[in-house]
Amino acid sequence: MEQNGQPPVAWRYCGNQLKLWRTGAGVTREQLGEAARYSPDTVKSMEQGARMPTPQLLDAADDLLCAGGKLRAATQYLRREKFPARSQDFMAYEAAAVSLWSYEVSLVPGLLQTRAYAERLIGGHSPPLDDMTVEERVNARLERQSILGQRPPTAFSFVIYEAVLRCPLGGTAVYKGQLAHLLEMSARRNVSIQVLPFERAVPAALSGPMVLLESRDFERPAFVEGQSMSQLISDPEKVNTLTQRHGMIRMQALSAEESERFIKRMVDEL
Repeated sequence: MEQNGQPPVAWRYCGNQLKLWRTGAGVTREQLGEAARYSPDTVKSMEQGARMPTPQLLDAADDLLCAGGKLRAATQYLRREKFPARSQDFMAYEAAAVSLWSYEVSLVPGLLQTRAYAERLIGGHSPPLDDMTVEERVNARLERQSILGQRPPTAFSFVIYEAVLRCPLGGTAVYKGQLAHLLEMSARRNVSIQVLPFERAVPAALSGPMVLLESRDFERPAFVEGQSMSQLISDPEKVNTLTQRHGMIRMQALSAEESERFIKRMVDEL
């Protein structure tokens, strides 16, 4: 769904064109549904743009309505975006960043999540997501992680609040696997992982997560996210405020070496 709650424009436009071709040819929804192996109600929802017109329906409609490939050609424009519209600009900056500083207060950062952890997290979304959407989002999240090994390497600094590490999401096996993965990632020369223990928390650390980026063109945007909103910030004054907060949080965190020992102890205790 788009940010205004409406189905994507491409779905609605394609559905409208599908309906015009069908009615122009004098074909009923029942006839098209039979050809595509869908119920008339499913065909109706796709024509109205409430559901994405599938390649299966477009192929059948193109043949039945003698559209000469015009309906079938819409398939490539109906693929769902990997990320919500509100996050796409951030993902573009993230992929091209020369350095990234992250602070997370409630979840393991997406770039450091295991598949099992991501599946439990995304699969537990409320309201529930369908299986296809869960799989698409998990795969997209894991694809993002390729930037950890790109060349030339990006410098990554992650500060993680202790509460994140104490939450056994998905049960012992998933939890232990995620902690072990953090240790594996911290061994990379371009990745620093620091833990902010409970006893070292400062007020700024409780205000929420943030990501600070730097591009090759020396742009320095910031990204903040809440339960149902996110914002990519370019205003220098606001970015400076977040930078100061992040610096204070990082200063209170354990060093990378201390953090590695901290996480190892947690793994050994499981």
